[in-house]
Amino acid sequence: MSEILRYPAYIGGEDVEHPEGRYVHTVTARAVLEDTFGALALKRDLDTGRADPRSAGPSVVGACALADDAMAHRAVEAAARAAPDWARVPLRDRVAVGVRIGERLREKRDDLVDLLVAEGQPRALAGPTLDEYWYADFSAETLNWCAGQMESSRHTDNRHATVRRVPDGVVCVNPPQNASTPNALFGVTALIAGNAVVVRAPRGVPLATTHTLREVVVPVLEEAGAPPGVLNILCGPPMTGLWLDSPHVDDIVYVGGSAKGFDFERAAVTAGKKPILELAGNDCCVVWRDADLDSAVASITENFRQSGQICNIPNQVVAHPAIADELLDRLTDVAARTKPGYPDDPDTVLTPVLMAEAHFADIADAVGKGARLLHGGRRLEVDGKPSDTGLFVEPAVLRVDGLRTARETRAVREETFSPLVPVVVPEPGDNDDAMLDDVLRFVGENAYGLRNSFWARDERVVRKIAAEVTNCGVVNINDSHSAFRPFLPTHGGTGLTGGTFGEANYLMLRTTRLQGVNIVGGRK
Repeated sequence: MSEILRYPAYIGGEDVEHPEGRYVHTVTARAVLEDTFGALALKRDLDTGRADPRSAGPSVVGACALADDAMAHRAVEAAARAAPDWARVPLRDRVAVGVRIGERLREKRDDLVDLLVAEGQPRALAGPTLDEYWYADFSAETLNWCAGQMESSRHTDNRHATVRRVPDGVVCVNPPQNASTPNALFGVTALIAGNAVVVRAPRGVPLATTHTLREVVVPVLEEAGAPPGVLNILCGPPMTGLWLDSPHVDDIVYVGGSAKGFDFERAAVTAGKKPILELAGNDCCVVWRDADLDSAVASITENFRQSGQICNIPNQVVAHPAIADELLDRLTDVAARTKPGYPDDPDTVLTPVLMAEAHFADIADAVGKGARLLHGGRRLEVDGKPSDTGLFVEPAVLRVDGLRTARETRAVREETFSPLVPVVVPEPGDNDDAMLDDVLRFVGENAYGLRNSFWARDERVVRKIAAEVTNCGVVNINDSHSAFRPFLPTHGGTGLTGGTFGEANYLMLRTTRLQGVNIVGGRK
């Protein structure tokens, strides 16, 4: 990327600048890792206008206009004007727009990956992440299934009755800094249901999100003749308070931690808005005695992606005692071979850990309750050397003996936002059926509800798992824990993951509401 990208805000189909010309600049993650203080000082000088980005060198790749409150108000007003006209576009045409967005994601993949890497996502993960979204959220299979849920009719001689889903109107999307671009794309699927959308790109990593929406989604909407304002794109501070107060906003997609998420849910309901929550994850992976261990290990060590700072990865493991030792040996080996690196290095999966002290506190709590630390427990520099001030942490593997002990261990009970794998080994016994009942009860008691995965070959065990595990949005059996598959939901769940109204999160459906229409006469 030789030239600096510059994106004004996109409001009502027009480029809009901050009244004082303020921009937020992106300095590459590599530059930050090589010279943290120098890179952050450069960014500060660029953002405040004390430095010229044209002379800043290759470490600066782009800038996005900063939005103020007036621009944010203007965006929701533009969305409110566009929503009725967009809702009248036939559903089949909106689905075609969604399919075309997926196709364009593939066409623009390499450019998007470069920007994701510049902002700190490892190259080994950036491409596959984008692939998952066009393959799942924007596939014809997924979109047509959702479209099939939008209307059902019954006819008699003199009566026409329809139950349909109608768009809520204006949907505002608040993607998180740790996965802004994927969650912004997820939020955009609300368009296909007939809503107008406002996306706020976080100030910390605005460029890849803004570029993706401007270069992928906006051209498709323009080609389809969508009304100006159907998609609005801003970079700025959190806007949820403004959205809650706005008479134009109907739904708010909130992605963040559970504590703040539940506070937001209460505020949204009080304000008469629909909160659609994507909060924390504390996913469980169960490995039974007859599991394919090669595949199970590959799935469990998805925990190390982005140093565990994404929600849909396995955070805890339950291993049958018969295979626990071998599984732990394999996990420890992978953890030892997983090293830090620059995001543009092809083998890197670890990223700096923002809450490293919590990582070490989780380990200390577990060890204090009798767990064994098999690997990890150190800070690391980008070159893999141990350091008291390193920005990375070494992937950690814990052995926790006994389901009862596990329930009292914070690293198992609560979300860990770091590369930490606690492996719970149930008490050995002669009765596998009783042990399976205990394990499924243990999984069902998890306060979170995003994903659970299971590895087992016995068809009777598989059927029991499929029938009884209901406390999550996605259950994967003998497949990658984090897999995104067409037709199946990519997000959503119960409890601390999705709030009071948590469920599998298809935004085409969650940003609409059921309505009955009854017509008597007027038909032959």
